[in-house]
Formats: sequence, structure tokens, C-alpha cells
Amino acid sequence: MSIAHSVDLNDDVVVSATELHDAVVEILKGFGATPSDATCQATVLVEGDLRDQHSHGVRRLPVLASRLANGLLVSGVERDLVWETDAVLRVDGRRGFGPVVAYEAIDAIIERAGTTGIALAAISNSNHVGMLAPYIEKIAGAGQIGVALTTSEALVHAWGGARAMVGTNPIGIAVPTTTYPLVLDMSTAAVSMGKILDYAAKSRPIPLGWAVTADGVPTTDARAVASGAISPFGGAKGYALGVAFEAMVAVLTGSEMGTAVRGTLDSVEVATKGDVFFAISLERLGLVDHLPALQGYLDSVRSSHNGAQGDIRVPGDRARSTREYRMAHGIELHPDVWEGTLKLLDGVRSA
Repeated sequence: MSIAHSVDLNDDVVVSATELHDAVVEILKGFGATPSDATCQATVLVEGDLRDQHSHGVRRLPVLASRLANGLLVSGVERDLVWETDAVLRVDGRRGFGPVVAYEAIDAIIERAGTTGIALAAISNSNHVGMLAPYIEKIAGAGQIGVALTTSEALVHAWGGARAMVGTNPIGIAVPTTTYPLVLDMSTAAVSMGKILDYAAKSRPIPLGWAVTADGVPTTDARAVASGAISPFGGAKGYALGVAFEAMVAVLTGSEMGTAVRGTLDSVEVATKGDVFFAISLERLGLVDHLPALQGYLDSVRSSHNGAQGDIRVPGDRARSTREYRMAHGIELHPDVWEGTLKLLDGVRSA
């Protein structure tokens, strides 16, 4: 693989998905990851950039490399998977790559749901999983409804508060149809910290309502958020959902909550968050015949514009079309992200 080792820092850099994936795999292997673990983690990072979710893309690679180097992320270790009941799988990730652990658990619950109708995986002691869509899409691809919940470090203030007390705590839901699945992947925060960091790197003001300062004052200064907090989406309702999801995940996985959650953004702390995945087999429950009606409903939603509006999309449509375009035309990366990737690549090649 040949990669140019200089970039124009004034413009975004367009990189093919294959080139980016290969570079990330080589870097992770250079830091001690097994080939299979490196491939799995690289695929999830590149998916983030393909779908315009750069906060969960290759921007996170330097932290992952540092966590490998510091022994906080361990590759090639066998996970502990124990069926607590016929339908509940408890997983100790043993500090493994979040995507590797998650996919292993998902494979197990997909198979089990074929017998029990529904199966749940509760994962602890595992690293950051990234965006949720790829995991629930895998479940939907097996003809099952997929649900995912995960917690993060406390970045969001309570409704009416100013301190970061709640994780961004996203939820993912994928429901198969007769064509493409409906795929919801959303945070309970107004925005990701990665997006705020991107605005700060570009010296751009953030929209009002995204975050507050340390005094609880809404701000447009991206740099001020470091000492403040992100706002919940939808005001009190988003805050309530974030707390509820945090409670569910923490209880089901035995993981930490609030300010005790560590290791998803840094290179010095053991990851203490949790992940929960559900798989619901439509075939086992005799519900497959409902899918044509669901397809018809979603198509009617898409066609409900009044002519003056643009296209109406249902959850998953935008990410799918963005991914298809970038697979064909390349991924636009912030120059700092690409430059950092090249420096890491140079480092492992010269080691």
C-alpha cells in the first residue's frame, strides 16, 4: 500500500475507504493487535467516517493506539461468555476491543434468539464500541429486531444543571423490512463531543443549545465546553432518557454510572462502561408476515412530502446513501485526522 505522506492542511483530504481501512489495520497491528482484531476495529472506525459520523471514525484512532500501548486495551484474549439463563448472556470482555467483543456477543444472541425468541447480552470490561448502527444492522440482517444501549463518560448536564453528570448514552434500534432495515442510531445528547472537538479544531462557533459553560450559560464557544457540559437533546425529555438508559445498562452489566464511567475518551483509565444488546427473532415469534405492512408504511412516510419539500427519509436512509456515495467517491477527512493517521503509520513502519 502506497500512501502520500503530506497533506494540504487548508482542505479536507479525500481518501478511499479501502486505503483508510488498510492504514488503520496496519497501525493497530503495529501497536500489538492481532490481524483479526485490527480488521474488526478498523472496519467500525471507517464505517463512522463513511456515514458522516466522524466523531466515531478514525479520529479515535490515536486514543485506541495509546490504550493498546498502555495495556488498557488487550488484543487476542479469549472473552468470558456465560449464559445466566436460557436468554441472558453475560460477557466479560477482558479489556478487549469493543467491536470484537460486541460482535462475538451478537453472534451468540442471534443464534440463541432463534430458539428462545429473544436474547440479551450484557457486556462489561470492554472498550468503546463506536457507533451502534453496524451492530444492530447485523442483527436485522439475520431477520431479527436489534436493540443496543451503551453508556459513556459523563459529558451531559442534568436538566437545569451545569455539571457533566450523565453519559451521552445512545440507543440503536434496527427493524428488518422487505428491503433495507429501519435503523435508528442516536445519542441522548444534543451533539457528540467529537463534533464539538471538530468545531473547536476549525475555530467555528457551535450552534446555541449544544452546550453550556461551567456556569451553566449556553455558549457558542466550542472550546468553553471542555470545562462545561453538553446539553441533552430535547431538553428535559432527552435528559430523562439518558438517565433511564444509564440506569438500565449499569444494572444489567454491573458497570459504573455517571462520573465513575471512564476509559471511552482517554488513554489512562480502564474502561468502566457497559453495553447491552437485544436480539428478537421475528421468525421464532411468528411475526415475519408483518414486514410487508411495515415496508408499505415506511414507503408512505417517504412519499408524504408536499412537493415543495425535499426528500423525506426514515431512520437509516441518510446514512445508507452517504455511505454509498463515499464508497464510490472517497471519504472526506479533516486534514488533522489524516495527518495524525499518517504519523502513526510512519511510526509503526519505522519501529
